[in-house]
Amino acid sequence: MADAYCPDCKKSTEVAFDHSAGDTVCTECGLVLEAHSIDETSEWRTFANESGDNDPVRVGGPSNPLLTDGGLSTVISKPNGTQGEFLSSSLGRWQNRGSNPDRSLILAFRNIATMSDRLGLVATIKDRANEIYKKVEDLKSIRGRNQDAILAACLYIACRQEDKPRTVKEICSVANGATKKEIGRAKEYIVKQLELEMGQSMEMGTIHAGDFLRRFCSHLGMTNQAVKAAQEAVQKSEELDIRRSPISIAAAIIYIITQLSDDKKLLRDISLATGVAEGTIRNSYKDLYPYASRLIPSSFAKEEDLRNLCSP
Repeated sequence: MADAYCPDCKKSTEVAFDHSAGDTVCTECGLVLEAHSIDETSEWRTFANESGDNDPVRVGGPSNPLLTDGGLSTVISKPNGTQGEFLSSSLGRWQNRGSNPDRSLILAFRNIATMSDRLGLVATIKDRANEIYKKVEDLKSIRGRNQDAILAACLYIACRQEDKPRTVKEICSVANGATKKEIGRAKEYIVKQLELEMGQSMEMGTIHAGDFLRRFCSHLGMTNQAVKAAQEAVQKSEELDIRRSPISIAAAIIYIITQLSDDKKLLRDISLATGVAEGTIRNSYKDLYPYASRLIPSSFAKEEDLRNLCSP
């Protein structure tokens, strides 16, 4: 029941909805206020043949251009009943006799999707990783190699190409046992094979410290003010000739910012959040320390605070 203005009653009255006819009717005088209205809510009727099947899905999955049949092949399910079991067993045997050329691809795409979901990656990265794996698989050159490392390397390359890089350690955490060294070797092998196939260098994208900073700060639970100061410091650090990896620079800047804030973080906690060894963070801190006054925004730390910053 809801209220609506009725022109016959000259007032707002309760109305009833006739969903079968799509009419809105005044409960006091019976006037049809609206006819053949469209119900825009979700329709969850089941169209299954079996009475016990409550699956409301009315469509199949999306097509996949990377698969031979677009991922829209028919799979014979097992119906209920004695005759159905006989029919299913007969057709099932014929279906199993026909080899599916995309079986390994489907399994690989499923594993990539699982890793992407665990890392919280967007669908475009997952699709790019699928494309990379399909290209490598078509070359027939990955047989006998560590499959988990190959899939993880495809995902790492996809993150780089989509300008959403992840560290090798982050990829390794969801790689089903593949080590950093194995993923690194697989990445180099894939890049080499694809470059030979394309006849040109493969675009991997440039890594910047800012690509990792916000995620690291989130893991550490830093305040918005500290995160903004760290982002500004990272941008300024790109103007300096600091020969350290972007991940190490991001970790060192986070260490500096936290030491200048009220919510100080232990070096061990920063190492766990960033995946950078404590010794590497200390060495990067030594390289950045002489430029602290240029890197840290004056709105975040005063000159006196910078002088009191622990020397490396």
